[in-house]
Amino acid sequence: MSRMLRFFRSDVGVLVLLTIALFIFHVATNGQYGFHRDELQTLDDARHLDWGFVAYPLITPLLGRIELIVFGTSLVGFRVFSALAVSLVMLLTGLIARELGGNRHIQILAAIASAVAPISLVQGAVLQYVSFDYLWGVAVTYCMIRLLNSNRPRWWLVIGIFIGLGMETRYTMGFLALGLAIALFLTPARRYLRCHWLWLGFAISILLFLPNMIWQIRHHFPSLEFLSYLHARDLRQGRYSGFYREQLLVNVSVVTAPLVIFGLWYYFIAQTGRYRMLAWTFVITFLLFAIAGARSYYTAPIYPMLLASGSVALGEWLGRLRPLWSRLIYAVQWSAIGVNAVLCVLLIIPVAPIGSRIWQVSSKLSDQYREEIGWPDLARAVARTYRSLPAEEQRQTGILAGNYGEAGALNLYGPDLGLPHAMGVTNSFWYRGYDPRLPQTVIVVGSDLEQASKVFESCAVAGTNGNRFGIENEESVYHRDILLCRNLRMSWEDFWKTHRRFG
Repeated sequence: MSRMLRFFRSDVGVLVLLTIALFIFHVATNGQYGFHRDELQTLDDARHLDWGFVAYPLITPLLGRIELIVFGTSLVGFRVFSALAVSLVMLLTGLIARELGGNRHIQILAAIASAVAPISLVQGAVLQYVSFDYLWGVAVTYCMIRLLNSNRPRWWLVIGIFIGLGMETRYTMGFLALGLAIALFLTPARRYLRCHWLWLGFAISILLFLPNMIWQIRHHFPSLEFLSYLHARDLRQGRYSGFYREQLLVNVSVVTAPLVIFGLWYYFIAQTGRYRMLAWTFVITFLLFAIAGARSYYTAPIYPMLLASGSVALGEWLGRLRPLWSRLIYAVQWSAIGVNAVLCVLLIIPVAPIGSRIWQVSSKLSDQYREEIGWPDLARAVARTYRSLPAEEQRQTGILAGNYGEAGALNLYGPDLGLPHAMGVTNSFWYRGYDPRLPQTVIVVGSDLEQASKVFESCAVAGTNGNRFGIENEESVYHRDILLCRNLRMSWEDFWKTHRRFG
């Protein structure tokens, strides 16, 4: 027992305690609303595990499957790994500061600065691949610092493992890997190119990613089509316009932005350029994302290492000032972080009652939590339409969903309401095929009457979708009509070939 107490009184022990506290905080606040649209897709994919999926590789659905086995369809349980991922990011950020020579106070500053970043708070509250991409990216940068500090090339094996896990989570890990490779050539770290450990690490990353690559080849690279569609859609809708502004508003915050600037300077200049490879990794990776046209949060994994080095640089600078000035600046920094943390928790963490003033403000800032409202209501509305049919017709009635959220929700809540399995034409739902009963009576959601009438001989509005809170979101505004359609104008095989969607 005394050994454990000594550990928790150590610098690392304090960071671990903070990590546990953050994890408990996320778990305690993650059951307020409902499943997010993206989570419903992942939940359904988790029930149909494969080496790849249209929207992402294996890791996120695999973790979702583990959570389903352990926790069932518990909302809080389904988000446990996301909460753990962002909590570990906080731990790694503090450990990076420790590797750079920061004392306990500096380590805590770096850890808290990463924990209260909006991206961290959001991704701890929903199961999405962004959470795990965030963790693997920060783990890569931590291992890079351990490599440079220890000069032990075996760290390349661990780096290879995390890059491989990252590629099996989200393909954007390739940008960080490429940024790291270019930085290697630009700095004295190029000496590692003659080291077999680097190439073994590279081989490990390839082996980890190989199953998904084989799946992509066998399925004719559907993820490339998916990503091309998303890029064109996001460009058309102007979703890239805030890329630079949101670096400060999403990936860090205005109050911790000075740490980012100090941190980049530290890697370039301090320690006689010992960590310059990390500076170039940040700059090149950032530029790659900017040139490719990425959303702002794609760069999130490369910021914690700057928050850590920035905290160390701040500590070194303040150490040269008079104690009074040093304490004053520390007080200002911590006060700003504290105020920012409270605001972010109120506006980002799912704690505000639905419809409250805080909810109204937060829902204007982002549609994240509005998209968690109303999915059980959708299933009940479809069930009412289904039960309105004669029993004999019910046995031959199918359900067709227009997007992955609708399909996932109907397959989650539908069985308890007596509904048949819902068909979906979006992303990996399309690969699961159409109803083998070949239904000619179909309840259609997520489509308007004009569209549905083009593929069915008769269609009519049979019900209305919404939610009991009156919250406006994609389903309650754009997909209100529940249609009852009969007699498909073509065979189901032909329909399936021509109606594939991405989203």
